[in-house]
Amino acid sequence: MPNRDMRRARCAKMKFFDRDSIMSNTLKPQLADAVKTAMRAKDAPRLGTLRFLQAAIKQKEVDERRELDDAEVIAIIEKQVKQRRESIAAFEQAGRAETAEQEKAELTVLQEFLPQAAAAEEVEAAIASAIAQVNGQGITGAPAMGKVMALVKAELAGRADMSAVSAQVKARLM
Repeated sequence: MPNRDMRRARCAKMKFFDRDSIMSNTLKPQLADAVKTAMRAKDAPRLGTLRFLQAAIKQKEVDERRELDDAEVIAIIEKQVKQRRESIAAFEQAGRAETAEQEKAELTVLQEFLPQAAAAEEVEAAIASAIAQVNGQGITGAPAMGKVMALVKAELAGRADMSAVSAQVKARLM
């Protein structure tokens, strides 16, 4: 039995099995359920995408040696979505329509786990508010871009395409 106690102490020290953090997460169990559903339905493309996402999440947890919360999982999903969008553009430019369609299918699977997208009006309001706040600090023009984007990203995390938001902010500041 001392071996078991040593293992428990080690796990508690690494905080991998912190019950409170496990209970507060909702995305990871939702993802696991989606994997099980895809397995039962024998939906291989969806299953592959979900497993790839699970692997990315697990890799981050192992790297940081702690359990990730929903915000961090959403950040990983956003990164995967951004990669898919870039791949789709590259494949379409190269004339590889079949591969681009496969990437689009993966993109739709990943977007299911992101929060509902913000409306255009909400994005505009967030940008206007952030610009007003930064201008109130006396920062204008190009140097304000980073500060505005930081505020907007905090407000719209996971609910808007940040590259499109960045373009809108740049157009308003310049």
